[in-house]
Amino acid sequence: MFEWFKSLLKVPQPDGPPQELRSFTTSDPTLTQESIAPEEGVWCVNVADQQTIRLFEIADPGVEKCMLTYRAQLKTRDVQGKAYLEMWCRLPGRGEFFSKGLRNTVKGTNEWASYEIPFYLKQGQKPDMVKLNLVVEGSGTIWIKDVQLLQTPLK
Repeated sequence: MFEWFKSLLKVPQPDGPPQELRSFTTSDPTLTQESIAPEEGVWCVNVADQQTIRLFEIADPGVEKCMLTYRAQLKTRDVQGKAYLEMWCRLPGRGEFFSKGLRNTVKGTNEWASYEIPFYLKQGQKPDMVKLNLVVEGSGTIWIKDVQLLQTPLK
């Protein structure tokens, strides 16, 4: 019984290197248009009060039995509260599921740093939509660049 329970908590092991599914530049329009603007090759986000910035949606990414990784570089100025990455996966017939970067939030003033969050898909779980967001629970200025969606096959 205990071994069965441990198997439920076990993190799947990679079966190869990560592969880029999609990367985004400031020439790609973001879904949210207010509070965000391209600025010298990065996006600048100015939030006065809590907001979810909807960045991109990837329709039918054609993946299953893998770890999706949403990765981005963030720089902040005077962030009150916290900001983090958020990824939603829509599984047909099952609904939407999320992964939030609550263990890797940013606040205050910081130079460029890399942030990422994973989402594990089992065999047969094929999302028809992946959504990439930036959540700001407060206010401040955040710059974001090098936005990527990666796929790592799992054993």
